[in-house]
Amino acid sequence: MKHALKPSQYAILVAVMLTASVGDTLLSRGMAEVGAVDLQHLGLLWKALFNPFVASGIVLLIGFFASYMTALSWADLTFLMPATAFGYVVIALLSRFWLHEQLSAYRWTGILLIVCAVGFVAGGPSRTEDPASEHHELDIMDSGAGR
Repeated sequence: MKHALKPSQYAILVAVMLTASVGDTLLSRGMAEVGAVDLQHLGLLWKALFNPFVASGIVLLIGFFASYMTALSWADLTFLMPATAFGYVVIALLSRFWLHEQLSAYRWTGILLIVCAVGFVAGGPSRTEDPASEHHELDIMDSGAGR
């Protein structure tokens, strides 16, 4: 499968992966400092918003949302899934080495299964490669013809 993407499109894919994984990790770090939030302690949410880790995580996740929408404007969802699946690996590594969380063999196995499953999905037909070309078979499948 050959992909002819521009360097700016590769940069968007990297931004999708990094902003999501680092943003989630920052949120986790910040909320660990804030403590448990429940219905009796909703005021802690205000405290959380002013925590620098939470605020940075929110900014990065807004960046993720913007870059993800940008990528979806020119790529299939199944083309973008490997970037988000690789983000799970980055999250696991950040959690282990920066947040010092213990990851069991079950969690590593789950991450591996997710990455493998996304690889199977990404290996299918894609319109991302050449949007101007005719994909007659896909058009028939999308139209529901023959049902």
